[in-house]
Amino acid sequence: MRPIDRGPTPCDENGTPKTFADYKLARGDLIDRLGEYCSYCGTELSASLHVEHIMPKDPHSDLELRWDNFLLACVNCNSTKGHKDVVLNEYFWPDKDNAFRAFVYTKDGLVKVNPDLTDDQKSMAQRTIDLTGLDRTPTNDPSKSDRRWLHRLKIWTIAIDARQDLVAEDTESVRKWIVETAAGRGFWSIWMTVFADDRDMRQRLLEAFPGTSKDCFDEACHPVQRPGGAL
Repeated sequence: MRPIDRGPTPCDENGTPKTFADYKLARGDLIDRLGEYCSYCGTELSASLHVEHIMPKDPHSDLELRWDNFLLACVNCNSTKGHKDVVLNEYFWPDKDNAFRAFVYTKDGLVKVNPDLTDDQKSMAQRTIDLTGLDRTPTNDPSKSDRRWLHRLKIWTIAIDARQDLVAEDTESVRKWIVETAAGRGFWSIWMTVFADDRDMRQRLLEAFPGTSKDCFDEACHPVQRPGGAL
């Protein structure tokens, strides 16, 4: 899960912070800040990307139009999370924590709790997975309408092939091509995992995906505690 900086409420042409008459009107500003990616699973979507409420608008109607309560979500993450009420400090959030540290991504397309976390952190990470259904696979989705697992598996294969291409021909053009491919395909966390040993590629990936929180990584591009976050 990519740690993101949503930034302050966007302003209009007069420099006045915007107020949104309908939360859906924030979609364009969120895309400008964060790119066309689901804030939870990382899917790249040019359409069907929803404005998602961290705290559900029902029963929290006072937060329905609040910029700091908005994220972007694909239909699967959005519908799985639904209107479940949440206690914020019982989960990891992409805009508050270094959520990249919470999970590990495997060649099988799976998202698992990071075994290096403390017991309490593992519980929070598992609750976050359960909230958004990030561990769903075709075996527990009989309708096969949730294709996040299949997409992760495909992107993993593409990223591994890209790494092998880089080993065969480590040039500036190949590195640029890989980053362009990653940005166009989404699933930032998979690319960061596959290129874990390549500081330059990780730095490029941090820059290529809009709104990625740079405070969540040290100079070697290793994930670190997010200032003010639970992880």
